[in-house]
Amino acid sequence: MAVSKNEAPASATPTDPARRRFLNTTTLAGIAGAGLTMGLAGCNESGKPTKAAAGGAASAPAAAAGEAVEYSKYEVPPGQLDAYYALSSGGHSGEVRIYGLPSGRLFKRIPVFNIDCLVGWGITNESKKIMGTNADGSLKYFTGDTHHVHPTYTDGTYNGKYIFVNDKIHGRLARVRLDTMECDRITEIPNVQGFHGVFPDKRDPVDANINSTTRVFCGAEFQIPTPNDGHDLDKPENYFALFTCVDAETMEVRYQVKVDGNLDLIATSYDGKLACSNQYNSENGVHYEQMMTAERDACVFFHIERIEAAVKAGKTFRIGNSPVPVVDGRKAANADPKTALTCYVPVPKNPHGVNASPDGKYFACSGKLSPTATLISNELVLKWFDGGLKEPRDTVVAEPEIGLGPLHTAFDNRGNAYTTLFLDSQIVKWNVEAAIKSYQGDKNAKPVVDRIDVHYQPGHGFTSMGETKEADGKFFLSDNKFSKDRFLPVGPLHPETAQLIDISGDKMKLVADHAVYSEPHDSIVIRRDIIKTRQVYDVAEFPNAVKDPKDCRVERNGKKVTVYLTSQAPTFGLREWTVKRGDEVTIILTNHDKVQDLTHGFAIPKYNVNFIVNPGETKSVTFKADKPGVYWAYCTNFCHALHLEMRSRMLVEA
Repeated sequence: MAVSKNEAPASATPTDPARRRFLNTTTLAGIAGAGLTMGLAGCNESGKPTKAAAGGAASAPAAAAGEAVEYSKYEVPPGQLDAYYALSSGGHSGEVRIYGLPSGRLFKRIPVFNIDCLVGWGITNESKKIMGTNADGSLKYFTGDTHHVHPTYTDGTYNGKYIFVNDKIHGRLARVRLDTMECDRITEIPNVQGFHGVFPDKRDPVDANINSTTRVFCGAEFQIPTPNDGHDLDKPENYFALFTCVDAETMEVRYQVKVDGNLDLIATSYDGKLACSNQYNSENGVHYEQMMTAERDACVFFHIERIEAAVKAGKTFRIGNSPVPVVDGRKAANADPKTALTCYVPVPKNPHGVNASPDGKYFACSGKLSPTATLISNELVLKWFDGGLKEPRDTVVAEPEIGLGPLHTAFDNRGNAYTTLFLDSQIVKWNVEAAIKSYQGDKNAKPVVDRIDVHYQPGHGFTSMGETKEADGKFFLSDNKFSKDRFLPVGPLHPETAQLIDISGDKMKLVADHAVYSEPHDSIVIRRDIIKTRQVYDVAEFPNAVKDPKDCRVERNGKKVTVYLTSQAPTFGLREWTVKRGDEVTIILTNHDKVQDLTHGFAIPKYNVNFIVNPGETKSVTFKADKPGVYWAYCTNFCHALHLEMRSRMLVEA
């Protein structure tokens, strides 16, 4: 299977075509084994096999692998700052990560759905309250799988307030404050499994005076019987998935929409009127070979104002004990465009990914098992909802053949789209207007203008500021699923690669390999001037703060003991304190240092206590003092020349 028309010169870093052939061959073999070899046979409107399906994408040749690149242009010298933040999901680590671009330097790992003993996430009372606990105070969940991160908007661009991230395992939505880069809310979404795609609205869909994010939309990937209480276990015909709306400020679930098939990723329109999701498994299969029989699935559009009017009018139902109202968004229930809540636009086959263009005109939805990307007009979708088009498919304005395994599309500010090709291990650049002309029959129009090899098997890809109206067309970041031979070997678990590509010229240039710990799925590239972080907390922000070192004390209420502590390098507010075996001990610690970067740690041996307090911050922890003896509480985060001496004694009487 051809994947590139250019061979790298002998002096270039090897691209390992054998690996690419292996992945392509095994993918095709798996589909063939299911009796579905037509799965990758892309078809045009006439139904005839395309050139790309025959073994090579119809396109421009790959960018010259040996083209000279001035790598020093992309280095960030010591003491200088990166131009961009890259906010990345952490996959099944359950966290969010913050990188700098173009350097690729990792700045922070934000624990969200995971326990992190460095900062004490999942250990302190405050973090456990956010994560959610059982009746006995233990964490309800301590695993997570973050896939997609998306920030809030004002006037079509990022406002630096929040980012939202999903947990695919347990169906939760988390919110991270961008001023502190810490998680402040987590909501468990009812009635769903496999919550994958998430995207905030860019302006209010009902109130035209509000041009900022008010809602967050969530797509559920796994269909289940609802309520999922043990009935209809093996009756897939009764399974379904849901689209969910969450309030961006309160983080409460507003409503849900019953849909056909599986919802994957989410995109929203710049006018606030539409949200959409690529839908696969329209067959409602439960085994993978059952999920690939249809030649077309859909990109499902949600008319938000109509849905919310239906909810307000009470045209809803409830699922089990869930209080969340649900409307029927299935295709059969929305046949009349003028009253429809949803529009199912047919697209080839098992699509993965949908993205809005920065000008607000189009949505690009790629057919994972088709060599095509489908371009859908926002204006025409609204026209279909108004009854002005006969078929949902009439909203499609282009469907260029771009290569094998197309997944995610990003955009620059010059009318070009960039799509990851998983099987071809390439990024393909195609021109939107040329694609539209070609679809209209212009044989001189050549949609694909460039392509470049990446290493290896790209999943998600992102342009700098590309999901805003301020896309700047400078960089593309390719998050690749395999690295193999790109880095020093570190055992069986390899790092993944985030490859930085300069897209500012006519030809794409690979300018950096960044090793990333498994497994990022999605990244957002934001200009650094948008994010305004805080360096020091105000002690008064915390209701339980120990506001003065003179207030350090021990209070007993029966078997419950509260220890009030301050930290100020190199001392804690109490030199020692005494409790009795069997006491329930709560320690409240306030950091009174007001110097930027002067964070303190607090750990107690043998008691699983370890957390940090940033300047001005207060945190607390509760545990059972079940081991008598002397236990040195000490500072774990280097803070002072006398850091090793910064400790206190906890004396536990037998």
